[in-house]
Amino acid sequence: MNMNIVCVCLDTFRADIIGEGKKLSFVETPNLDKFARESVIFDNAFGECQPTLQMRRAFFTGRRSFPWRYNFDRRGMHHHAAGWHKIPPDQDTVAEILVNHGYLTGLISDTYHMFKATTNYTRGFVTYDFIRGQESDRWKFGDLDKIKKKLELYVDHPEATGLHAHLIQYLFNTQDRSKEEDYFCAQVFIKAAEWIKNNMNNQPFFLWVDSFDPHEPWDPPREYADKYCPDYEGKEYIFGRPPPYATEKEIERVKALYYGEVTLVDKWFGYFMQELEDSGLLDNTIVMLLSDHGTQLMDHGRFGKDPNELHPFNTQILWYIRHPDGPRNKHISAFVQGHDVMPTILNLLDVPYADVDGVNVWPLVTGERELIRDHVVIAWAGWNNGPAVGRVSVRDEEWNYIHNVGQNDSNPELYHLPNDPEEKNNVVSQYPEVVSKQRRRIEAVLKQPLPGMMNEICDLPPSTLRLYLLRKEELKKRGAFR
Repeated sequence: MNMNIVCVCLDTFRADIIGEGKKLSFVETPNLDKFARESVIFDNAFGECQPTLQMRRAFFTGRRSFPWRYNFDRRGMHHHAAGWHKIPPDQDTVAEILVNHGYLTGLISDTYHMFKATTNYTRGFVTYDFIRGQESDRWKFGDLDKIKKKLELYVDHPEATGLHAHLIQYLFNTQDRSKEEDYFCAQVFIKAAEWIKNNMNNQPFFLWVDSFDPHEPWDPPREYADKYCPDYEGKEYIFGRPPPYATEKEIERVKALYYGEVTLVDKWFGYFMQELEDSGLLDNTIVMLLSDHGTQLMDHGRFGKDPNELHPFNTQILWYIRHPDGPRNKHISAFVQGHDVMPTILNLLDVPYADVDGVNVWPLVTGERELIRDHVVIAWAGWNNGPAVGRVSVRDEEWNYIHNVGQNDSNPELYHLPNDPEEKNNVVSQYPEVVSKQRRRIEAVLKQPLPGMMNEICDLPPSTLRLYLLRKEELKKRGAFR
């Protein structure tokens, strides 16, 4: 019987959590730890272009998302960062290839960006299940006055509704939630387990399970956050943006919200893996665990994720492969990237495909190869009205060099990793030869000199709900509404 394959992608999951000795190994992840012990672990897996949609496009197609070059119609799609668009028509997806080789293909996800207007990430999937309501998914609305009362639990200025459109939408979307099974990651893995049960007789299959958690909002059941910050009384800054005057306790609580979200995801990932085991599928199913990027938890003094911090807490990803016939708890130190996922899947299934940018990484596991690249180039899209901009990092075993792309850079960065593993001491002025070498590596991918000029044009439309709230307030002041 041909192998099945299941890929689980977790959004905003830091790579330094799972496993002993990791910086955040105190976070409770027993099911993910168990999975790691049964898997091949790529210790130097990085994105090639981040964040969300760019990574999934590379996962699905094996093609680089950077440099940004497409000007597809994205009207009605908030937001419009560079690379934030559909899969180009001339790029085959892994699902399309596998369905043509007799695989039942399924997608189960609450990552709502994949389902927005003008996107096409369901290409090739025989079935897809979109769990509605994450973050600012435009799903539910109702009595705004009732939601305004809830805002006081989360923000310092609840009266400024126009500033809190994302949170307001999220509170409407979750207003009927009553038990843990109603949380989004639980729904994703419950639906995935049901899909497995319903398709036992439809093997071989390819199932992509995409959990938006632990992406913000970090809003687990309270007891999950209380594991890491007990006896807290105060506002819950669930979007990970405490005010600049936040107290140490408030900052500790924001971290705890993320840790609690991770532990919640771990529980429901374990639920799904138990279904695979109980169904007897682990003997003929390859399971991959992936993430698209991490996030800052006061690393370098702040929360968040953006092009200004191209360091491992943001750019490193999870990539674990549990193969029924593969090694267990085997660590691979060679560099791999997100666009290697598609060719690796197809090679493991012995399915042919056309040339892509990524490389099959399984020879690193078998010992046929010691490395497939000696450095990685990682871009992160910025926000801009006009030509595409962002920042790009080139990383090897010794250096991390970071430079603007799409615009001039007065503050490039260079970090010497053996002496500065936290990447806090910029030594760019001390090593001009290293800078020149790293710039050439970026320019080889960019196919032009830095900072480069890319064809893609972006705009920054406001979210539809924010536009509505601001306009309604304005019209009220003018007396147009009573």
